[in-house]
Amino acid sequence: MEIGRMGNALAFALALGWWLLSSAVGSPVVSRQLFDSIFLHKDDAACPAKDFYTYDSFVQATRCFRRFGRTGSLATRRREVAAFLAQISHETTGGWATAPDGPYSWGLCFKEEVSPQSIYCDPTNTQWPCAPGKSYQGRGPIQLSWNYNYGPAGRALGFDGLRNPEIVSNNSVISWKTALWFWMTKQKPKPSCHNVMVGRYVPSEQDLAANRTAGFGLVTNIINGGIECGVPTSASVLDRIGYFQRYAALFNVSTGPNLDCQYQQHY
Repeated sequence: MEIGRMGNALAFALALGWWLLSSAVGSPVVSRQLFDSIFLHKDDAACPAKDFYTYDSFVQATRCFRRFGRTGSLATRRREVAAFLAQISHETTGGWATAPDGPYSWGLCFKEEVSPQSIYCDPTNTQWPCAPGKSYQGRGPIQLSWNYNYGPAGRALGFDGLRNPEIVSNNSVISWKTALWFWMTKQKPKPSCHNVMVGRYVPSEQDLAANRTAGFGLVTNIINGGIECGVPTSASVLDRIGYFQRYAALFNVSTGPNLDCQYQQHY
């Protein structure tokens, strides 16, 4: 078999294994084989999150979010999971341009923000007041940040996000759950990342005026649009896209349109 055909066959086999699993009630949305082929280096000694982001913890966390990876057509389901894994890979990347197996094989290398510039406390948010001495820096697969995210995430998932934010980088299952909570939860005026990727995003007049078109780029806008969107495409955006393109190929699905957010106004 030629190299190119062999790669296509492997991608199809991995994607087929994912479909067989995700089609069965109560089964994982991603097979262990596919998970391991995506995160080739997450447990390397060089990664501070070595052995933290386990496959079993991921599967356990997804069971609390039944619509994740199970909404829409087969292609839609594959694309959503690939997009989620791509976004968290960028947030936790340990890759570089000449990294072994390429820059997009090093997702889930970190579990905490490196050298945080602040404690991410918004004192004006009285609904979710910061606890004394606590930092709400980026933690977990989605790098959950700010008191106004830790508070509601903790309430939804059953932990004290304001007084014990450290649990997000100490408990693997909770860490995964915070990423999935962020992905699945609508935070007005932002839609949920899930709804964007499964075709349930209905843009408002303001969204249309801001050119917030559905696609992977809008998900980037939801996650970090204030820094990365509405400006010439940055290295960060290209990194997110690079991960998505690699993962979409492994899932044997197209990425869809609107990958960047250069011409979108951020929220």
